Amino acid sequence: MQDFFAEHFTFVYSAEGWVALATLVAMEIVLGIDNLIFISILSNKLPEADRSRARKLGIGAALVMRLLLLATVSYIAQLTAPVFTLMDHGFSWRDMILIAGGLFLVWKATKEIHHSVDPEDTKDTLVGQTATLTVGGAIFQILLLDLVFSVDSIITAVGMTDHLAIMYIAVIVAVAVMLLAADPLARFIHANPTIVMLALGFLLMIGMTLIADGMGFHVPKGYVYAAMGFSALVELLNMLARRARRKKAADTGH
Repeated sequence: MQDFFAEHFTFVYSAEGWVALATLVAMEIVLGIDNLIFISILSNKLPEADRSRARKLGIGAALVMRLLLLATVSYIAQLTAPVFTLMDHGFSWRDMILIAGGLFLVWKATKEIHHSVDPEDTKDTLVGQTATLTVGGAIFQILLLDLVFSVDSIITAVGMTDHLAIMYIAVIVAVAVMLLAADPLARFIHANPTIVMLALGFLLMIGMTLIADGMGFHVPKGYVYAAMGFSALVELLNMLARRARRKKAADTGH
């Protein structure tokens, strides 16, 4: 036991190890926001009795998948090697995974936006009234998207630290935060219909960012999250303004 601790947890004796852990935990939590928005919108399509269970099962299964992926971290780190070259850009397996995930997000978000602006469209959607999605189908889609984010975050983590224990701890903490935040965020989105369109816009932007990254055009994550934060702040102000107008109307009887 002491040998195991000495081999894998030596970072606890250095300030650099704790800084790396804190940085990686923060990064995993921030990257988890993208996934959490998708999970919230997707699960809200299910019958109300199944929503919380689907979110917990999906996030729990995603945790198991991430831990298994970390066990193959040396193989995943090699996914950045070019497989073929097109238009002077070498495409790796990581690039192709990001492009596929980005296209999936763009398709899902566009499909729901189309339904929102065309009420006559009664096809299956993320938050449509004619829900046909099953719990199993929701969990499958959650895992599919989490696979994309997991590969990207693990490759990023490898560049930040050599300690596998730090990666495991960061993933477990980030997923625990997602479990705690999933239900409140989903209820908030469900209770505020205008937030749904904003969240779908976020998914569309995230999808395009993944595609651009896979094509070799790196978009700094700070710009993306700054735009999301600003948009969320504007929508929050709009919600407060609408609430104030409703309160004033109720007080005056109009």
